[in-house]
Amino acid sequence: MTTESAANDNYARLATLLDRQDIYDCLVRFSRGMDRFDRELFLSAFHDDALLSAGEYVAGPAEIYDWAQPLHEHGQVATQHNLLNHSCEIDGDSAHSEIYYLFIGRNRDDSNWLAGGRYLDRFERRNGEWKIAYRHNVIEWSGSAPSLPIPFAEVADLHLNGLSLRNKEDPSYWRPLTNKRPLGAP
Repeated sequence: MTTESAANDNYARLATLLDRQDIYDCLVRFSRGMDRFDRELFLSAFHDDALLSAGEYVAGPAEIYDWAQPLHEHGQVATQHNLLNHSCEIDGDSAHSEIYYLFIGRNRDDSNWLAGGRYLDRFERRNGEWKIAYRHNVIEWSGSAPSLPIPFAEVADLHLNGLSLRNKEDPSYWRPLTNKRPLGAP
């Protein structure tokens, strides 16, 4: 392999890596947008004409968000859409991605609901930006887990650094992120 062909190969690999990262960042925007009830962030993961097949719905992203968000808000005090194994096949300006997920919801009655599955997505790059054009949600299992107290709940100043909130007041939106608790160790 010549130096020039090796450089071209490295550039191609770097371009693929950057595309994969853009696709993964898009998947994170979806999950964070749902967990923080940030509609704008959620919708930024999808093209306007995208379709999602989720639960009883086959609809666009705005309709899915408007259906799912109240279910999470009224059903759970906290949710986490965790993203796990990710595979991605890129072909020009289209890509197919499979990402495993683990959903955990702390229900309002202090029980916990867990579900696992996979998001199967067709991505399209339009105007230089990767977004989901079609999502198929495969739910593989669900169940409940015993309720246990939240660790460290007895620490008096624990929440000075901010409570976990499902809006843009959540500490993850703070800039700059700083400590608000006094220094010290037990």
